[in-house]
Amino acid sequence: MIIDCHGHYTTAPKALENWRERQVAGIKDPSQAPKASDLSIGDDELRETIELNQLKLMRERGSDLTIFSPRASFMAHHVGDFQVSSTWAAICNELCFRVSQLYPDHFIGAAMLPQSPGVDPATCIPEIRRCVEEYGFVAVNLNPDPSGGHWREPPLTDRHWYPVYETLVEYDIPAMVHVSTSCNACFHTTGAHYLNADTTAFMQLLTDDLFRNFPTLRFVIPHGGGAVPYHWGRFRGLAQMLKKPEPRQALLGNVFFDTCVYHQPGIDLLGTVIPVDNILFASEMIGAVRGIDPDTGHYFDDTKRYVDASPRFSDADRHKIFEDNARRAYPRLDAALKARGH
Repeated sequence: MIIDCHGHYTTAPKALENWRERQVAGIKDPSQAPKASDLSIGDDELRETIELNQLKLMRERGSDLTIFSPRASFMAHHVGDFQVSSTWAAICNELCFRVSQLYPDHFIGAAMLPQSPGVDPATCIPEIRRCVEEYGFVAVNLNPDPSGGHWREPPLTDRHWYPVYETLVEYDIPAMVHVSTSCNACFHTTGAHYLNADTTAFMQLLTDDLFRNFPTLRFVIPHGGGAVPYHWGRFRGLAQMLKKPEPRQALLGNVFFDTCVYHQPGIDLLGTVIPVDNILFASEMIGAVRGIDPDTGHYFDDTKRYVDASPRFSDADRHKIFEDNARRAYPRLDAALKARGH
């Protein structure tokens, strides 16, 4: 199988965005606030958005199954309070669940968390439980910066996050470290904030011993790990200076990187630096970069093409990247596939 570990519902019906606009307006004027029941999206609308977009491209590019979560830039945890985020997360997660029910062979869910700046992450646990137990989701997206580019929360190694980690370990599900919209003008959302967060998360993990306390906790760092593979020597040197263990031994038993890197040299570098057992296939289509590369004539986010063409990977390596590693990093995905005879 070709398993894409990083997909977002970026093509959701316009009614979802309209409802969200009313919700945001209701923060200042409660009379404008909609009820969750005011949102009405039929199955045919969901089918149209999926079949003309994600599923069409999956078939054209040769991928089989996508781990599907709400649109990352729409999470916007910095907007409103916890109640706003909680209602918004529940609505977005339910839509992804419905997509997974309509297309069970092609989509399985990962949860958006109802995070809010300054709020105890333990408040996210009921949504995690609901999404795993009722929806069969296999992962969550964890935002290390719910402030939207101002970085006011403690680092991921702080006990602040432990209630979430305890729940992830209980269900044996990984967290993809994924920020949302930047409201800081210094940081473009997808060109800077996302990649900064990937790099920052790895450095936070390097400076502590989180996995001694949570030996089975797993993180997926998306977008190829941000700057991590390119600056692997810097991270190894910093670990040495800080008297921390070599990153390969200390971190790569628990940390994975995806292939959302949109050019061939980037994938080749990823495969040169990061062990193949820690690389997960992903495309993030239809996401941050949607155009065609004039140098190749192919879509930037057609990442399978890069993995197929890379001289860094053998056929056995590609089998790991496309399927085996995802089954190992997402045990509930593996169980769901086995239950379907895969």
